[in-house]
Amino acid sequence: MKKNRILLVEDDKAISDGIAVNLEYSGYDYKVFNHGQEAANSLALDNGYDLALLDIMLPGIDGFELLKYMKEYGIPVIYLTAKNDAVSEIKGLREGAEDYIIKPFDMLTLLVRIEKVLDRTGKINKVFHIDDIVIDLENHKVCKAGVEVILTPLEFEVFAMLVRYKNRIIPREKLLNEIWGVDFFGGTRTVDVHIANIRRKLAINHMIKTIPKYGYRLEG
Repeated sequence: MKKNRILLVEDDKAISDGIAVNLEYSGYDYKVFNHGQEAANSLALDNGYDLALLDIMLPGIDGFELLKYMKEYGIPVIYLTAKNDAVSEIKGLREGAEDYIIKPFDMLTLLVRIEKVLDRTGKINKVFHIDDIVIDLENHKVCKAGVEVILTPLEFEVFAMLVRYKNRIIPREKLLNEIWGVDFFGGTRTVDVHIANIRRKLAINHMIKTIPKYGYRLEG
């Protein structure tokens, strides 16, 4: 399976290291630069990225100038920045960035926003492999050991989210908000029931770990 490839340009090493670890856990390939001009120069030799995460305040050239290089190679951009003024946000979005995220941010929220941009721009991977299970996001199809397993639409969405963020803990509330919507009035027990059905149908009770009083993590 071809992995989505992400360019990260961030001059704060603690932040770039944290993002890089989470990108790796989530199944992305990535490359990191901490200097704007170096990142721009590198594109002449290597520009096969599906998405760029850019800080704005960078040494060399800033993220606004770097955006021009990304547009030249058709690379969608999400800004990750401490510049939380409306003028900077409007400038970034008007000039072509797909999203604008203010630091500090929740890492799972960043991963969701990455996925949404990849999906919106037609670059997201559609097929994932976990052990002997294949999940096809485009055709809403799940197979185990070559045999299709029928999940309800909501079971499919829950499992798809676990797969996309495998090895990460996903809070029950996050699953509810992302899949059922923020206006859903049911409790988190709804999530537990769907998880139980997925475990049973796919025989993966050992792979979906319950994190008491918090949520779930798919290991694989």
